[in-house]
Amino acid sequence: MKRILVSGCLGQIGTELVTKLREVYGVDNVVATDVRKPEGNPIVEGGIFETLDVTNYDEFLSIAKKHEVDTIIHLAALLSAVAEAKPQLAWTINMGGLVNALEVARELNCKFFTPSSIGAFGPSTPKVNTPQDTIQRPNTMYGVTKVSGELLCDYYHSKYGVDTRGVRFPGLISYVALPGGGTTDYAVDIYYEALKAGKYTSFIGKGTYMDMMYMPDAINAIITLMEADPSKLKHRNAFNITAMSFEPEQIAAEIRKHIPEFEMSYDVDPVRQGIANTWPDSIDPSAAKEEWGFKAEYDLAKMTADMLEKLKAKGIK
Repeated sequence: MKRILVSGCLGQIGTELVTKLREVYGVDNVVATDVRKPEGNPIVEGGIFETLDVTNYDEFLSIAKKHEVDTIIHLAALLSAVAEAKPQLAWTINMGGLVNALEVARELNCKFFTPSSIGAFGPSTPKVNTPQDTIQRPNTMYGVTKVSGELLCDYYHSKYGVDTRGVRFPGLISYVALPGGGTTDYAVDIYYEALKAGKYTSFIGKGTYMDMMYMPDAINAIITLMEADPSKLKHRNAFNITAMSFEPEQIAAEIRKHIPEFEMSYDVDPVRQGIANTWPDSIDPSAAKEEWGFKAEYDLAKMTADMLEKLKAKGIK
């Protein structure tokens, strides 16, 4: 990667990824793009930024040509809960935007990354230690777009030779940017409320296990995969990756080690709980480890300590 365009740069992943890419590859070699341009935002103000609606192919191609990019990291998408509330819009953005991004990559011979998700699995997928290659029959619009995206990226690689790569992200936890309508958002919200109120009402029910990952590990995974030797990538797209799997009571117990008076209650959201019930309890990341050396640094205990420390430093209390 030498000159990188990131779409959806103001989302939860993009905010931290652009910062890291600018550190590693240089401020002038990262083109951050998003459909909105908020004044005073550090990503907007800290380097090259372009306003981009990914559903507009001509605009996408023009910006990529203008900056002579050789890599596209396509993050623009609606997340699970929002996609379920607005399924037609989710298809337009998640799939229409992806087709445009892949076409730009084909036209300009760019390396290409887009994330899939554990949402690509479904109720008939094995829930424990979910294999890399398994049945994928999701029953949510978000999941449908993610499976479709995995297949589309495989197609562009086999049909046109586009160097496509991707991972299936679990729930992502970050102290930098707030989540944007995902089913796993409770695992971010809980840290904020623990510091501000000393209590939290979870919209995900007790005993609901989901795979999770701390954002620094997610960012490292993207960069490591994109720098990997392509000859060693048997799967290439949609690698299973994970760092930990827990249910709400376990994250609450870990928080109590730092905030003993912390209290947890439940008011289950049927939509997000219904989505969570179709996802795996744990997934098998062995293909990612074998093919490109994936490794997560943070477990639940280490992540919790760091999240609380970083949020306090931001003035959350």
